[in-house]
Amino acid sequence: MGSSEMKVFSGSAHPALSAEICQQLGIDQGRARIERFSDGEVYVQVLDNVRGADVFVVQPTHPPAENLLELLLLIDAFKRSSAARITAVTPYFGYARQERKDRPRVPISAKLVADLIEAAGADRVLTMDLHAPAIQGFFSVPVDHLFAAPVLVEHLQQAGLKNPVVVSPDAGGVERARAYAKRLGAELAIIDKRRTAHNVAESIRVIGEVEGHDCVIVDDIVDTAGTLTNAVRALLKAEARSVSGCFTHPVLSGPAIERLRESPVTEITVTNTIPLDESRTSCDKIHVLSIAPLLAEAIRRTHTNSSISSLFW
Repeated sequence: MGSSEMKVFSGSAHPALSAEICQQLGIDQGRARIERFSDGEVYVQVLDNVRGADVFVVQPTHPPAENLLELLLLIDAFKRSSAARITAVTPYFGYARQERKDRPRVPISAKLVADLIEAAGADRVLTMDLHAPAIQGFFSVPVDHLFAAPVLVEHLQQAGLKNPVVVSPDAGGVERARAYAKRLGAELAIIDKRRTAHNVAESIRVIGEVEGHDCVIVDDIVDTAGTLTNAVRALLKAEARSVSGCFTHPVLSGPAIERLRESPVTEITVTNTIPLDESRTSCDKIHVLSIAPLLAEAIRRTHTNSSISSLFW
């Protein structure tokens, strides 16, 4: 693919991230018209010639569902316009929290979304911090699964933490927390948490030594911030010196912002895989880091058929 022209397009979900990626690559962003009919139906038209081109379409698939639909329609438009290769760049892969049947009569949403992206015509997928790494196996096309950890760890290394302890908010996140702790030379702790309903979590106790330490809670998603605020209370009750958080995807839905404002958490650091509107960025406890340079480098290497394994961290 190195001999074909590289073109980067954006859906309407996160145009600022797409623009930053193109700036990092030193190219102009591809032109596409995305509009709505009066009844809300999505209309898509590619305005540039993409015949024989290596196309990358940047579109996180956070709610509303139109973001996913836009991605599918764009991929289909590129396929029907004779693009040589189409890569779906989904910094946030939505519907990933239902990746298995954990109770009777529920869908495996992540598998369905993977099937839709493939059926639309994507030849590759580039994504970041999947909620469950096994989702890569739901695709039969190549999936490059990047991690925001290099960006977040660099920030933590410069934060001046005293005797840092990396905290997993539940048993499922221990592997991620251990990787952060190894890079930071920090200790590891775990919150023993029991979930009583969707988006409702109850923190029980802290496993590990946190007294007098600066604690950093790490996870892939911060949604309603219920898990976070309960974990903060548990850690401070265990006499942690301070508590902050690091998350890749700032979903921040429902009461999340109000909970953050009222919580004694020092700061939460997130990336821009999902756009943050003014109501979210107005919270001074939220610090946003850009993953555009990481995605741009992955796109560059994919286009030139170079190895991107060093970016996997």
